[in-house]
Amino acid sequence: MDAFMENPVAVMLSDPILWIGLWYGLLLTLQIAALSIVLSFAFGTVLGAMRYSGLPVVKHFAATYIEVVRNLPTLLLILTSYFVLGLPAMWAATIGLTIYTSAIIAEVIRGGLNSVPTGQWEAARSQGFSFLQSMRHIVLPPAVVKMIPPIVSQFVTVIKDSSFAMAIGAYELMFKGTILAATFWRPSQIITIYVVISIIYFTINFIISTIARSLQARLSVGRGSIGS
Repeated sequence: MDAFMENPVAVMLSDPILWIGLWYGLLLTLQIAALSIVLSFAFGTVLGAMRYSGLPVVKHFAATYIEVVRNLPTLLLILTSYFVLGLPAMWAATIGLTIYTSAIIAEVIRGGLNSVPTGQWEAARSQGFSFLQSMRHIVLPPAVVKMIPPIVSQFVTVIKDSSFAMAIGAYELMFKGTILAATFWRPSQIITIYVVISIIYFTINFIISTIARSLQARLSVGRGSIGS
């Protein structure tokens, strides 16, 4: 037992400093990711609807935004938000991730809307539905089921990409782990810290993916096959 407690890894894992540091880093990671997901979903949905609309000016504006933003590195957007806009580190990371992710979500939304047969639009118009009513009652329900996998996949990417915030000094999970790795400097301790961080990321993303698959299966009941 004494020999075990003298093991550097065991000593580190029994130190509350490690777990407190990782906990606060995780909280900031989840805060950045949650805000980015909510904002990007809202803006991405609007952009996707704009790209799908028949209004040329609106459609081209959305298309230009999407094509420009999704071909830029996420880290560049975060650095721009921090150094150019002068935002605090947490908000710079959130805005940078939101700008990029909203463009990806917009394409997912547009693809989902395009997958709906034109006959459903015609049926809605024949019933006197407006564009918004057609979207809400006829088009979106089947489209949403098909959108869930790529949207969740992108949200998982957001959680992982939140680690870019360490480049601007945000004390998120990866940055906290790096600081702790400098504190517990032995190679075995450093490796263990990053293994623990990997497990944390995997657990969060696995839970999100599992919930999404369950939700997709529940929503797809009665709608036929939607693919794997």
